[in-house]
Amino acid sequence: MKSGIATIPLDYGKCPAWLFKRMKRLLRNIVLVIVEEFGPEEFLKRLSDPVWFQSLGCIVAFDWNSSGLTTTLMGALKEAIRGIEPKIGFFICGGKGKTSRKTPEQIREWGECLGFSTNYIEQLVYTSKITAKVDSALIQDGFQIYHHNLLFTESGQWSVIQQGMNTEFKKARRYHWFSSGVKEFLEEPHSGIISDIKLKPLNLISIKSRENKKICTELAREEPKTFLRDISIISQKSNSLIRQRRIPGFTQMELSDIEFHWHPVIKEKFDLKRLKKIVGKIHSFKPNDFEELLAIEGVGPRTIRALSLVSEIIYGAKPSYEDPARYSFSFGGKDGTPYFPNQKEMDMAIEILERAIQKSKIPHSEKVEIQRNLIKMKYE
Repeated sequence: MKSGIATIPLDYGKCPAWLFKRMKRLLRNIVLVIVEEFGPEEFLKRLSDPVWFQSLGCIVAFDWNSSGLTTTLMGALKEAIRGIEPKIGFFICGGKGKTSRKTPEQIREWGECLGFSTNYIEQLVYTSKITAKVDSALIQDGFQIYHHNLLFTESGQWSVIQQGMNTEFKKARRYHWFSSGVKEFLEEPHSGIISDIKLKPLNLISIKSRENKKICTELAREEPKTFLRDISIISQKSNSLIRQRRIPGFTQMELSDIEFHWHPVIKEKFDLKRLKKIVGKIHSFKPNDFEELLAIEGVGPRTIRALSLVSEIIYGAKPSYEDPARYSFSFGGKDGTPYFPNQKEMDMAIEILERAIQKSKIPHSEKVEIQRNLIKMKYE
């Protein structure tokens, strides 16, 4: 997996209408050129590279150091290809906020419209759900997922681009997936994770966490009483670093091991009543492996964290706490870094791409339709 640094502070600004219009036109031309030359699968592969994605956002003049690069770029890209998806061979579902939760619905709509098999449609729906769960529950880095896109082709390739925010640090983090690089969803599956701060998250996608996940699954399959007793003991011990008991003439003191001063268990508070309910539900499903466990409705970050802590503290199966988490301009950026976008330069670049399309090998009828759409977008 590619890793590295990019600055992505949370940005609450709004993309100007004139810039968003030009972003759509530029992106449509870029997509058409890449798809004609290399095919839709190659375009998805490039989007799954966090550095290429960052560069694309800068090429269309959005901020190089903004969380909005992800959300605005994907929004502009989705609008840019609207109406030509079947011709270019790839489709975009999901988006920011409430739109992200409509991803399964949009996948099914496209699938039915295009005549995909029910099996393929449901595989894509599952992919959307499990990738979102992995980045929220298996990488517990403090970033709340609020943007989710699934892109796919008729040939079966897919890419997921999603972003989380951390309001405490006022930062964002972007997660990239590409189907051909995913051997399994739960172990080193990403094509890249991009962020500008390194943390010590609970990292259950690491190969180093394999034993921890194995114990978690075994705990979930056993009677819940033992697990609930263990997590109760851990929770009680986490309430205080120092416990002491006094009797006449004698003081007994217990000191916590200093090696665990950073451990999340110290500040952890579990709702044991709620945990009992979800653990009972998991037990009734009797999951065969950790992926089946994670896929159960209601299993979220706290449940996974509780299972992982018991696996580590009681059974000695330590998970990884290594952060699995890479910068680029062509027309400046909307906030003036390194300079404000020049509308004439952007229009010139668009015209060059339009001429390239005119000289391309696609049928004349398609050229006329593409040009008509570009002209229409120009005056929107």
